[in-house]
Amino acid sequence: MKTIRIRKFTLLSLFFISLVPWVFLVTAHVINTKTFSFDLTDSQEANFEQTARLIEANMENWTDQAWQRQFSTYLQELDVEVEIVSAAGEVIFQSNSAGESRFSISEQFSLVEDGNVTARVLIYQQNSRAIQLIAAFAGFLLALFLIGLAMRRWVITPLEQLSFNARRLADGDFEVELPSSRMKEIADVGDAFRVMVAGLTESFRKQVELEEERRFVIAAVAHDLRTPLFALRGYLDGLEQGIARSPEQVSKYVAVCKEKSGQLDRLVEELFTFTKTDYSESPLQQQPVDFGEVCRRAVETIKPQARQREVSILVKEAEASCSVLGDGHLLERALTNMLDNAVRHTPQNGKIVIEYDLIADNVRFMIRDEGAGFTAEELQRVFEPLYRGEESRNRATGGVGLGLTIARRIIGRHGGELHAANHPDGGAMLNGCIPVKTENG
Repeated sequence: MKTIRIRKFTLLSLFFISLVPWVFLVTAHVINTKTFSFDLTDSQEANFEQTARLIEANMENWTDQAWQRQFSTYLQELDVEVEIVSAAGEVIFQSNSAGESRFSISEQFSLVEDGNVTARVLIYQQNSRAIQLIAAFAGFLLALFLIGLAMRRWVITPLEQLSFNARRLADGDFEVELPSSRMKEIADVGDAFRVMVAGLTESFRKQVELEEERRFVIAAVAHDLRTPLFALRGYLDGLEQGIARSPEQVSKYVAVCKEKSGQLDRLVEELFTFTKTDYSESPLQQQPVDFGEVCRRAVETIKPQARQREVSILVKEAEASCSVLGDGHLLERALTNMLDNAVRHTPQNGKIVIEYDLIADNVRFMIRDEGAGFTAEELQRVFEPLYRGEESRNRATGGVGLGLTIARRIIGRHGGELHAANHPDGGAMLNGCIPVKTENG
């Protein structure tokens, strides 16, 4: 729809209000006089001249009643009225309708005799412009009515709808419809309002999804906390009640308690990191970070767990320096979580390969294990909070279901991406990239 600015619409409205009455006036004049000229017609001028000569020729008969009656009849035939006033202001002769509102003065003159004004003569012609003026006024009213309709449709109604929909939006109703307007400013406001509604709708949808996710996380974490807590309490009760009597049994109970407390510590730490990464508005530390150093620290962190499972870790470092801008601690946590996932799914005596390099202003990295790889369902859901593949549901593996979710969120907050895939030669593979010295986050 073509639009027009309010300033231009106002100027056109003023021009339209001025034009329509004039058109109506001219049209009525043409219909009434059959001419476009607003001057007296030739017949009217001839009547005036004949009337003036007749008055001058009969000055001595002005007071004669017979002449006055004859003159009045003559004037009625011409549709002209006359008034003769003496020098003293007395009315000598006046036709029946002289001076009425439907007549207007067409000509007046004074009669002079011996250098003195003897009388003043006023000749009235019927006011033929009354119809034109009425037509002009009707045109003015019509113009105002049409401009009012346009303003109602294109200005007032859209503004009323904007106000009404704003109140509906405040009440949580996002199903709003706005009428179109030919006023550019109002149309722009309507478009901005639609964009705002779409943004609020999407934000509300994400908020609902996030709230559902948080409820699920709380319920799942509460369940995961209950299992090791019950086990820990059971073994501690056994130690307190003296069930473990031999040194070997005591050592076994203590070892189980340490294992369960370690699971609790890990679960709480991952939950804390998940909650921290969940709030994207929290400021991210912007410091130059050597990605190679971060990778080496993550490998050192995961080495004890890898040695227990007799899994080797091979790191293929980049030739050039790979420096990114961000939080080194969070990046190390992300890589540690990915390595932890790879170690838990790599069979005994298996191998994990880590590669990273600088490619097109991005640090690209890949972590590959020699496990069974991802199933089709896992590829779709592996980054969902608390999701565990079938093989990792065993609590003995220590899997909580937040590691890869945390890793992806950390990489995303640094402006990068993280994807899961299966390597052509077998095993699971995590591919990611982080912009070099990015300002995002």
